[in-house]
Amino acid sequence: MTAAVAEPRATAEPLLKVRELDKHFGPVQALYHVDLDLPSGQVTALCGDNGAGKSVLTKCIAGAYQADHGQVFWEGQPVHIHNARDASRLGIETVYQDLALADNLDIVQNMFLGRERLRTGLLDEDAMERAAAETLASLRVTTVKSIRQPVASLSGGQRQSIAVAKAVMWNSKLVIMDEPTAALGVVQTRQVLDLIKRLRDKGLAVMVISHNLNDVFEVADRIAVMYLGRLVVQAPASSFDRQSVVDFMTTGGSSRTGGRTARES
Repeated sequence: MTAAVAEPRATAEPLLKVRELDKHFGPVQALYHVDLDLPSGQVTALCGDNGAGKSVLTKCIAGAYQADHGQVFWEGQPVHIHNARDASRLGIETVYQDLALADNLDIVQNMFLGRERLRTGLLDEDAMERAAAETLASLRVTTVKSIRQPVASLSGGQRQSIAVAKAVMWNSKLVIMDEPTAALGVVQTRQVLDLIKRLRDKGLAVMVISHNLNDVFEVADRIAVMYLGRLVVQAPASSFDRQSVVDFMTTGGSSRTGGRTARES
């Protein structure tokens, strides 16, 4: 398996389609008939208030949860994602808010954690260093002093960059990022937003879950909004202004965008 960043071609068919997805937790229904399209070469921002269902939908796509009803299509074909390994095999990688990095390991060790390369039964440190360096260079992550630097010594923006680089090392085609700029300063936020744009420019599909509408309008090509477990709208970012997104997030509708529906893309 190579460490090159995948560069899928954008096509008319969305890379991933979710159709009529339902999810219950006991008597509580968390998702209602959700439809979502994630095209290659575009950043889709998923917005919604706390409890709207963003995390549940994300975890259904990532394989952490199993939907009760509905279908997921990948490159036009129906697929069943039972766990994170299934998602990874397809090319879906998720960068959660906690980043899941090991502070006591260095950058290379983190990027290959659980996927270490071996040669004659021993760790192939040289090959892993080369692959890590190539991936970071391809994403223009240049602020780290050394790829053998402990992750504990990195800034918040650098940590986010390493988590993203780890996600895209394995020929991923869709990268999902949960609140990637939360708690970051201005300079670090800029680094992460630029990184998101580079993922898009490489042809990947990117879904960003974010409450920060400034970030959303800077990087998103498309915006999808959830309200009380329903995906109430998805459309090009140019169809919205900030107030219309807030309206959809807080009431489930808006008069400011001409009544676009969740099926519009």
